[in-house]
Amino acid sequence: MEFKIFDRKVSVGETQVVRDKKSADKSATEGLVRKSNRILVSISSRGFPFNLFSNTINVEEGRITIITRSFLLSSRVHSVDIKDVSNVFINTAPFFAELVIVSKTFTENEIKVRYLEKKDAVFARRIIEGLRIFENKQIDTSNYTKGELISKLEELSTTKIVT
Repeated sequence: MEFKIFDRKVSVGETQVVRDKKSADKSATEGLVRKSNRILVSISSRGFPFNLFSNTINVEEGRITIITRSFLLSSRVHSVDIKDVSNVFINTAPFFAELVIVSKTFTENEIKVRYLEKKDAVFARRIIEGLRIFENKQIDTSNYTKGELISKLEELSTTKIVT
């Protein structure tokens, strides 16, 4: 059986293939939208009086966004795709920690966020490292609930961090 679509004969089999492709594309798009809108971790710097303007790190499923605030209410927003993160370091001091994110794509390939609470920095690092593993293994995380995903990511990175 054949149909005429746009002055072209199309078989029933071809029509089914087109429908299947459209359905797969729609499902993939919905997954990407779900992943891009879920913030898994959001931490802010502390440290008054050393740091008058707090900085924020938002870890989403596909990227990390760093918001740096400065004088006169200005800010800079910097995003790094999880696939582009090559390493994550924590530098600790007696009261605070610094999270260093190393990216493959920037001219200045290190992003440093200072005056974080140690437990927040460790938690963010674990989540980022888990997301990097999921990305490298091409695991789709959009089907997990936020709680399930955070739990799995923590399980992946259970290495004791000496502080």
